[in-house]
Parts: sequence; structure tokens; C-alpha cells
Amino acid sequence: MVHASEKKVLVVDDEPDIRIFVRACLEEAGFSVDDAIDGLDALNKITGSKPDLITLDLMMPRKSGVALLRNLKKSDEWCDIPIIIITAHASDSFGNKYMRELNALESHLRPQHIMEKPIIPSKLVSVVSSLLSVQTNISEGDERDSVIDLIRSADQGKLDEIKKLFS
Repeated sequence: MVHASEKKVLVVDDEPDIRIFVRACLEEAGFSVDDAIDGLDALNKITGSKPDLITLDLMMPRKSGVALLRNLKKSDEWCDIPIIIITAHASDSFGNKYMRELNALESHLRPQHIMEKPIIPSKLVSVVSSLLSVQTNISEGDERDSVIDLIRSADQGKLDEIKKLFS
């Protein structure tokens, strides 16, 4: 099986915090990651070096995620790049226009996956790994095992206080 380190992901989002977060999640899993601040920046980077997968925000200045998606899916050179839309506006009035545009696209032009913010790191890594058929540095039980270890090593008094909060 191919390892994540052999795959390059381009993270496209106009929010620096989101780019940093998504990048960190994917790099921790072993992927090679580059980022772009909007659709035009992404197009320049894709032209220079074709990524294996793109995470793409919908609402960005200069060139929206939908506009970039259309460009990529209509290009013989880039139409095979899997795309994951990551948006905070899939269900609200800000994103209605963009979601309608996505839904109006022919099925072969649509993204492979849509994720809503806030992103759950394990889900992001799982979707990316699945789309790229790769093995990552993170096993599926890592987060669960970490929580269990924290609970086991925690002070019993603190655990009792937490338990009371949920009662």
C-alpha cells in the first residue's frame, strides 16, 4: 500500500487559521502539504506542481471554490484530482448561493466530498486517506486510546467532579 508521505495535498482557504489547522492535521498523518490563500493562488500552485488531492473552501476572494472547481474539472490535466470542499456555510444563508452552484454541476464535475467546519481531524485524515488509498502515520484508534489514557491517569477526585457535571 502507498504511504501518505508519497501524496501531496493542496489546502486552499482564505482563513489562515483554517489553513494552518488542516495543514497540521494532514502533515501529522504523514502527507506532504502545500497551501494557497484563494482560488487564483491555488491555480498558480497547481500549474507549478499538480497535487494528488485538494481541500477547498467555498467562499474566498478573487476566485471562489466553485469557480476553481469548475476550472479544474473541465481541464484534461486536472480533472482527476480529488477535491474535498471544506466550508462553514453549507447550511446557512451565506453559503446558499455556492451550495446551489455545486448542486447544479453535473455529477462528474462535483467534489468527491463535502465537510463542514469545524473539522474533526480524524475524519479529515480518514476521508483523505480513503480518497487517495493510502496508509497514514495515524491509526484509527489513536484519538480514542489517547482519551482512555488521559482518563486512566487522571486524578480520581477530578474525575468525580466531571462525573457530577454530567449527572
